[in-house]
Amino acid sequence: MSDNLKSAVTRSSKYEAVINKTFKDFAHHYGCAINPTRSYAPQDKALVENAVQLVYQRIYYPMRKMTFFSIEALNEEIQHHLKGYNNVLFQRKEASRKELFQSVESSLLKSLPQSTYQVKEYARAKVQKMGYVYFSADKTYYSVPYRYIGSQTQIQYTSKHVEVYYKSQRIALHNRVMSKGAYITNKNHLSSTHRAYSQWSPQYFSDQGGKIGVNVKLFMTGLFLQGDYPEINYKRAMGILMLAKNYGHERVDKACLRAVHHDTYSYQRLKNILSNNMDEHEIEQENHQSHIPSHKNIRGANHYQ
Repeated sequence: MSDNLKSAVTRSSKYEAVINKTFKDFAHHYGCAINPTRSYAPQDKALVENAVQLVYQRIYYPMRKMTFFSIEALNEEIQHHLKGYNNVLFQRKEASRKELFQSVESSLLKSLPQSTYQVKEYARAKVQKMGYVYFSADKTYYSVPYRYIGSQTQIQYTSKHVEVYYKSQRIALHNRVMSKGAYITNKNHLSSTHRAYSQWSPQYFSDQGGKIGVNVKLFMTGLFLQGDYPEINYKRAMGILMLAKNYGHERVDKACLRAVHHDTYSYQRLKNILSNNMDEHEIEQENHQSHIPSHKNIRGANHYQ
């Protein structure tokens, strides 16, 4: 039973009151039901009001002139008066509050939840095309299953966790990370395309190039050495891998040999070599080794944290 205060009841009603969402979540966590009293009906909470009056008379009133210098001392004095209050016999019953609690109520009590209640707050967000929702409170991104791309979702968050709901169903749960711009990813949420994309790095493309040929691996290494940000070259590297499917491994490896010899690391340049059959011509081998890039200079980067 609760009063109709605004922090508990969002909209009062004689038949179906709207409960504050946070208060309702609190009650659900501890397995309680909220039944607000009727407006302007003090008889609905007469027992509660009377209990408050008795506690005031039996506990507060005897302590009103006492001075305490610590919360521990205050609590100790309250406990002293509370024990006496609970042991006083009812006028119409041959039992005290303590005896009634032990004989009737204690057996009906449920154990408390293992976790303490965390106050929840709420936000709304649309699932972006890459499969993430933007959490504006921390300016971070959290992944959700890719099938919800384009959907409007509700975010419920505490100091420790971030939950994403779609039509009252939880679709994602993450530990809260308060790092601006971070991408918090559950790999099971990603489509096969996004999952592969999250694994991209200069070393990944170097290894993929090595499966085509030694010169392709050297070309990939040089490609990532020429720019400050490896992510810019990811599309170019993917294009080079596609050339191997169109022209074959042997021709692409020869084309990369020519490009490395001339210290040219460009997707378009490599494509021109292949389309003009320049890979079939012999090239001069002088100073060839001077153009081989060093693997020690490869700078790794992942798109997602």
